[in-house]
Amino acid sequence: MKRIALLLVVALLAWAWHERQALADFPGILSAYSAKEYCSCRFVMGFDQAYCRGYVKQWLPLGLLEEDGAARRVTAEGLGRRSLAAWQGARAGCRLLP
Repeated sequence: MKRIALLLVVALLAWAWHERQALADFPGILSAYSAKEYCSCRFVMGFDQAYCRGYVKQWLPLGLLEEDGAARRVTAEGLGRRSLAAWQGARAGCRLLP
């Protein structure tokens, strides 16, 4: 039994090492996706806040999803990362800001 558990731990560590870049990038994806998609939902498509919050809802909860309607900017925070998206115009839509 201990041998099987040890083998599983070694296999899990090998998989984590192989996927280390994807695992490191994952926390930023949640906030970036949420900010960009919420911005597009609100300011490009023109849907209401409640609909857009439901549209970007993920299995992992966001710590922050804040809209600045006057500036047409959205801030989202999840898994310790914060992302900002802003409306660029009718032809460009929304994009993530650095």
